[in-house]
Amino acid sequence: MRTSVEVADIFRAAGPAYRAVYAGHLSLQQLKVMSAIEQCRTAALGGHVEACEDCGEWRIAYNSCRNRHCPKCQGAAARTWLAEREADLLPVGYFHVVFTLPAEVADIAFQNKAAVYDVLFKAASETMLTIAADPKHLGARIGITAVLHTWGSAMTHHPHAHMIVPGGGIAPDGSRWISSRPAFLLPVRVLGKLFSRLFLNRLIALHDAGRLAFFGTMAHLADRRAFLHHLAPVLKKRWVVYAKAPFVGPEAVLAYLSRYTHRVAISNSRLIAFDRNSVTFRYKDYRRDGADRQQLMVLTIDEFIRRFLLHVLPHGFHRIRHYGLLAGGSRKGSLARARQLLDVAVLPDDGTSGAPDDFRPPCPCCGGRMIVIEVFDAGGSPRGPPGAAATNRETAP
Repeated sequence: MRTSVEVADIFRAAGPAYRAVYAGHLSLQQLKVMSAIEQCRTAALGGHVEACEDCGEWRIAYNSCRNRHCPKCQGAAARTWLAEREADLLPVGYFHVVFTLPAEVADIAFQNKAAVYDVLFKAASETMLTIAADPKHLGARIGITAVLHTWGSAMTHHPHAHMIVPGGGIAPDGSRWISSRPAFLLPVRVLGKLFSRLFLNRLIALHDAGRLAFFGTMAHLADRRAFLHHLAPVLKKRWVVYAKAPFVGPEAVLAYLSRYTHRVAISNSRLIAFDRNSVTFRYKDYRRDGADRQQLMVLTIDEFIRRFLLHVLPHGFHRIRHYGLLAGGSRKGSLARARQLLDVAVLPDDGTSGAPDDFRPPCPCCGGRMIVIEVFDAGGSPRGPPGAAATNRETAP
């Protein structure tokens, strides 16, 4: 039986009271996320009965909510996504680059999520593609997979874009593959300067077009002069772009992607305990080093839920995006050309996905294959055990 604490447990226990207290202050998307997480893998969503082909052991598997903010639903989604991305990997080193918004801009982003997060993606990707194409640096067209994260370890609002970038690219005339230096992709100071300029130009253009909204203590920023005054310190600040040493081998790239692409504000594994008043969880204090970096934080239940809901994305917003060689329309052709230039065999396209067909765990009794023997609708229940000697086990797909 499961004994660990889950976000769903906290939402089921305190969600109704939280919604009552903050009625009118929660968005429709936030309410939908809470409802999905509370109902995930319960009878409310229906499910099926699985039985082992060998020994007859059976269990009930309730359906997942499949909401992208649900901690329990990201495992299967990540596996499927990674299986599709595995075919895109090239036999080169991959770099990890992070673009982070300053606090003054993050405050604006919080009240204008879709618009400002979109600018973050566009400015960061344009920065990478522009500097990489410059003959003074790499002089090549590179590929980028970018992932938006909006949280820090303590679930505070901290928007930043993680990028995975191959160590090299295709020459402008398409004639050759240009490799980066083994432990160096692009100069981070140059990236930071161009990123700040591109981002702020786009942000000011949004304000001039009337596409930014401000509320509460930030309402005065609707005035252009006040808005520019707010940004004045940011204009003088050096925007830090973080670049990490390249990964060793494609397996390391996939391991990284599996940790980052489908991550949510907090995983269930970080939760320690909760009661009617508070939630305790692990977080990283980056001001400390070594073992002291791992700390415990205690928040009131209302504050925990508030912080979790800070990171609910606008409806339809894409938090994983691809650019350059990996951009959707030209991805297959670009990767085929890259493999040709790298003298790597082009992978055959058989039209099938690389994702496994079945993620069901094996039989807990004998390790045999579990098959679906009955399906029941939302709010329903199975008719009964398939055999009198069987043992009832409840699990999830």
